[in-house]
Amino acid sequence: MREQDISAWDVWGAAKSGRKETNAAGASTWFNWTQWPDHGPDEEILGNVAGARVLDLGCGSGGNLAHLVELGAEGVGVDISPVQIAKARGRWPYLDVRKAAAEDFLSAQAEEYEAIFSVFGAAWFTDPAVLLPLVSARLAPGGVFAFSHNPPALVGCYGPQASRMQPPEKGSEPLYVKRWDYEPQTWVVILERAGFTNVTAEVIAPPAGKRTGTLLVRGIA
Repeated sequence: MREQDISAWDVWGAAKSGRKETNAAGASTWFNWTQWPDHGPDEEILGNVAGARVLDLGCGSGGNLAHLVELGAEGVGVDISPVQIAKARGRWPYLDVRKAAAEDFLSAQAEEYEAIFSVFGAAWFTDPAVLLPLVSARLAPGGVFAFSHNPPALVGCYGPQASRMQPPEKGSEPLYVKRWDYEPQTWVVILERAGFTNVTAEVIAPPAGKRTGTLLVRGIA
């Protein structure tokens, strides 16, 4: 993992205010697949997580992982940003979160997981040709892999793209990371070729007044 990528994600993490204390229902933890608060499906996409081992690739400040642990999951989160890891540990000291690139963590693992997921995380910012075989190898038979992120920004612009991150300070050079954009049906083909079954990919419509939906992809090992 390039130091520039770590710096970019530290800048991103420092600029984010973090998850609010409670959601619209008054809950202190909850699962959000979309970029819009209190919108879209919840953790049921992953199946029954009580007692399951789950892995969050690109866990950020830990909100989704904390919710699964509250539901009884044995959760692990990885993120390359020390800033984000510190935020997660500060708010939820009991979380098992580790500083690592997703592909490095998976390569070094022998543990199996019942669910591996990524919400606007490493599944968007890692070459699927590298990531998917590693995810498949670490999922228990019948395990779920699911991820979400923005749909492709421009029709016809697919594959690796440059994502601009907020610069550290006004007037400095912007930081970029690489992301992988594909249409839903292309993601279905990519996951099926990697050995996943029952693959689905859909764009969740945004809430009223918002323009951007959320791509949600799911497959079974």
